[in-house]
Amino acid sequence: MRKKPADIARFLVTWLSIGIVAAVILLLVGYIVFNGFPHLTPALFARVATADNPSLFPALMGTLMIVGMALLLAVPFGVFSAIYLVEYAKRGSRFVKVVRLMTETLAGIPSIVYGLFGFIFFGVFLGWGLSLMSGALTVSIMILPLIMRTTEESLKSVPDTFREGSFGLGAGRLRTVVRIILPAAMPGILSGIILAIGRIVGETAAIIFTLGNVARVPSNLFDSGRTLSAHMYTLANEGTHPGEAHATALVLLLVVILINALSSRIAKLIKSS
Repeated sequence: MRKKPADIARFLVTWLSIGIVAAVILLLVGYIVFNGFPHLTPALFARVATADNPSLFPALMGTLMIVGMALLLAVPFGVFSAIYLVEYAKRGSRFVKVVRLMTETLAGIPSIVYGLFGFIFFGVFLGWGLSLMSGALTVSIMILPLIMRTTEESLKSVPDTFREGSFGLGAGRLRTVVRIILPAAMPGILSGIILAIGRIVGETAAIIFTLGNVARVPSNLFDSGRTLSAHMYTLANEGTHPGEAHATALVLLLVVILINALSSRIAKLIKSS
């Protein structure tokens, strides 16, 4: 009986917190939908953007290109590095501690610093300028620590009995990792990739510093372009097309939801198989 008031208080605090979070999410989504949906017209998806019609199609294509290239560069390096740290390197070694410290340090660096580095190194030193390649490489470096850490934690969450059982049946370490460990850890790995996609899609400063802010579809790897976040920032900053800026925010929200739903579906299929 003495614990009953405390239990009631914890119950109320828990549901109050859930209600606040849900209210903030609904308010944010409702504001975007209310202000963006009326301006979501077919003209907004025209192939060429003009001063009178700030089409988001070039920015949408630029976003998909940046996401695809960054994941293509960062996911293999991040996953393979995490596999080495967990499955091959000696646990608790100084090398592993140093790599983890460097990974955590990279994860905490502000994105504007990545953008400045990408502009100086890829754009100026290598001579690539404001291009798709500079932006993709810069963003891939940004998401590499996130993918490494989430993959590492996912691999560590797999019970050691899985490894021992596989070794006991005569399987080697490589076969054990590929056939036993990775499928079990795949949902967590995909969750890290989803978070990485969210960071790429929402990034603005580093993209403007490296990709540029040109409203056209990049014709090659060394051409400039624009992403949805940079497009929305530009329209909101200019103040001439506020409705189109809200519509871009709505499309950006739908793209993130679609990617998350697709990734969750893939994770469920892998887990069920």
